[in-house]
Amino acid sequence: MTRRLPDHIDGYGPVRPFRARPVDKAAKRRAQVPLFDSIDAVVDTLDLRDGATISFHHHLRDGDDVMRAVVDVLAARGLRDLHVAASSIFPVHAPLVPHIRSGVITRISTAYVAGPVARAISAGELRHPAVLQTHGGRARAIATGALPIDVAFVAAPSADRQGNLSGAIGPSACGPLGYAMVDARYARRVVAVTDNLLDDRLASIDIAGNEVDAVVVVPSIGDPTRIVSGTTRITDDPVSLRIAAMAARAIDASGLLVDGFSFQTGAGGTSLAVAGDVAAIMRQKGIKGSFAAGGITGTLVEMFHEGLFERLYDVQCFDLAAVASYRTDAAHQAMSASLYADPSRRDAVAGRLDVMILGAAEVDTAFNVNVTAVGGGKIIGGSGGHADTAAGAKLTIITTRLSAKGNPKIVRDVECVTTPGATVDVVVTEAGIAVNPLRADLIARFTDAGLPLVSIEELASLAREQTGRTNDKSRTSGNRIIAVVEYFDGTVTDVIRQSG
Repeated sequence: MTRRLPDHIDGYGPVRPFRARPVDKAAKRRAQVPLFDSIDAVVDTLDLRDGATISFHHHLRDGDDVMRAVVDVLAARGLRDLHVAASSIFPVHAPLVPHIRSGVITRISTAYVAGPVARAISAGELRHPAVLQTHGGRARAIATGALPIDVAFVAAPSADRQGNLSGAIGPSACGPLGYAMVDARYARRVVAVTDNLLDDRLASIDIAGNEVDAVVVVPSIGDPTRIVSGTTRITDDPVSLRIAAMAARAIDASGLLVDGFSFQTGAGGTSLAVAGDVAAIMRQKGIKGSFAAGGITGTLVEMFHEGLFERLYDVQCFDLAAVASYRTDAAHQAMSASLYADPSRRDAVAGRLDVMILGAAEVDTAFNVNVTAVGGGKIIGGSGGHADTAAGAKLTIITTRLSAKGNPKIVRDVECVTTPGATVDVVVTEAGIAVNPLRADLIARFTDAGLPLVSIEELASLAREQTGRTNDKSRTSGNRIIAVVEYFDGTVTDVIRQSG
């Protein structure tokens, strides 16, 4: 039936009449994302060339096998000069080292790198300086086009035939795909690699199918038990427990530990002990927090289940207890790396934190923190979310011993500036608490609370006496730069030079 329609409607504009056209409903029902049975097969469709930028995420942490598998295929195809833009790189990624030496990989951008790849970079084997970003800075760079990605390879614990992806279920379940969300949104092409393809639409979706160009089904994407890499249990060391107790007292004295409190802590043993002590104070005072955030651990899940926090905002899971919670708890919510810490976002969760607990390899007398390189150019990690959350939180606390393995940890000058001292408020050690002079309000509060305050210079002196060593290093300006340390806004806080 034909309707008589006007050519123009005042207040609406020109009218384009509907025209009936044949619809192939069967074809619509058959529409789905292209499926491949190997990485090698999908590479034929990608038009990857020498110099391409390929990205990966690290939600499987030291259990990931997708990055190795992809780079092996690209190397076999003869591709060279590749730029690996990975959210983090772990010891499991040791197979990349031969590809660095052969020139298959000549550039690396990442927020964290440890293990054999870090050692290869430190030894000067990467042709170009590595770029060490923050998690928020990486998200900003991708979103603005400063870090363009040709193909994002997403290790997906589950996928459906429409290309929707989830980290909540499947044999390799790892929790939310927060870092991959940014890559999937902005990369030129997106390839999901999964070991769990479902016919029915996923009930829980981290990355929508409209952002995915292809799905590759493989026998395994990795080992989820190795998500738990490093220390993810509360310490039982007496010195560390004393540090944690002092940090919790400082939080209580700060005036921030009230209803609506928001909190983030790392996965190290001392940080988790701080969380346990804070939980005890919250129970005692009947305080209910608004949210805990970041990389979520079983300790934060326990606090959430107890009702101490209303929500969990999760960019990645640090253990399998957190993965299980993400799968079942509606108020355990995924956040992308962008929502987590992109400095251009007014709603970034890092900027809504009341308290952040962080560790350090070194802290200097200007409160600068190093978690990136020690020993004259040996790369040991990187910022991750360290600098992002230090800048965003109302109260940033560094917990650290005075020394470790015979080396002072409170020093005159850090070897590498990861997190600028202006964003660090408090340093807690076994010898007492140093407050950044910029925070006169905290000094007054802590004094009133009877906390053991010392100057950062005193802590450096005690660390020097304890070890008989300083960290004075000859940083020869002529040595080759092997890595550039970027702040979240893309400015450079430091460079790392090859030793020797």
